[in-house]
Amino acid sequence: MKCLLLVDIQNDFCPGGKLAVPEGDAVVPLANRLIAQGGYDLIVASQDWHPRDHGSFASQHPGAAPFTMGMLGGKPQMLWPDHCVEGTPDADFHPDLDVSSIDHVQRKGENRAVDSYSAFRDNDRSALTGLADFLAGKEIDRLDLCGLATDYCVKASALDARAMMPGVEIRCIIDASRGIDPAGVAVAVAEMEAAGVRVMTSAEVLDAA
Repeated sequence: MKCLLLVDIQNDFCPGGKLAVPEGDAVVPLANRLIAQGGYDLIVASQDWHPRDHGSFASQHPGAAPFTMGMLGGKPQMLWPDHCVEGTPDADFHPDLDVSSIDHVQRKGENRAVDSYSAFRDNDRSALTGLADFLAGKEIDRLDLCGLATDYCVKASALDARAMMPGVEIRCIIDASRGIDPAGVAVAVAEMEAAGVRVMTSAEVLDAA
């Protein structure tokens, strides 16, 4: 069984959103092509789904500005603009994404006391989302990931997939992902490759489908 995991392709991470990734919407046509032509047995999408008072929001820390470091749960935390608030259009998937083909949506970031980059577990690495067990139940032997943002949620999801799903091939589709910071993307790619995640292009995936 082969699965495609679409990471956080949501309005707030695309141009015009509260935490827009540069050219974030450029991943949508590629994601749709992978859905249609990638030969996947299962399509899964993760969705940031924060309460309005999530502790990673700078607005919850008096005097703090977005994109500065603060504290959350006793640990250093990058403070973000309010984003992907549950039940709002900002948290919806990009309108051009083929959501009709998504078999399972994994929401994350619902606990206001800890941030959640990975689709598999919270940043404190203790609370699991259940996605690894879900995929294990489907007998997945290859997991491809793409989406937003390469240097945060895509990387975290890929590394956790590699750590939590032994025996499963994990691949990151790099051109169907976009990052916040070019230097951070380069570091993310190096970290993923060092962990055993295969980094490849959508053309390579589609040519082999």
